[in-house]
Amino acid sequence: MAISLSPYLNFPGNGREAMTYYQGIFGGDLQLWGFAEFGMPDMPAEGLMHGQLEVNKSLTIMASDAFPGAEQSWGGTRIYCSFFGDDLPTMQGWFDALAADGSVGQALEKQVWGDVYGLLKDKYGIEWMFNVSVPEGWSQQQG
Repeated sequence: MAISLSPYLNFPGNGREAMTYYQGIFGGDLQLWGFAEFGMPDMPAEGLMHGQLEVNKSLTIMASDAFPGAEQSWGGTRIYCSFFGDDLPTMQGWFDALAADGSVGQALEKQVWGDVYGLLKDKYGIEWMFNVSVPEGWSQQQG
């Protein structure tokens, strides 16, 4: 049986902007549906009821705008999105693109467990972890 994880992100009113930004980094097919399209009068008409970015068979990111005022109860981190894989060039590119307008918590570099790992917070406050399995003999200078 195959299992996949699709992160579902909540935004305080800028979900359309965030999902368009993510599509610019990851590519894929983006679909956005607003509250107005579903006749929800208590929600902002321009708000995002549901967004879905299908990057490939293994990666789909979904999102919506939170109910007004909900962001006040979020506190710190709302979710971590965690990538696992072995395609270092692609993951390095994604890491760099998300970090460009965000902040790096842990540089993407070789770790004691043998993989390359990094953590960042993007400009929307979402935290992304990258864990890359690297081939035997790989050195930091090659990355």
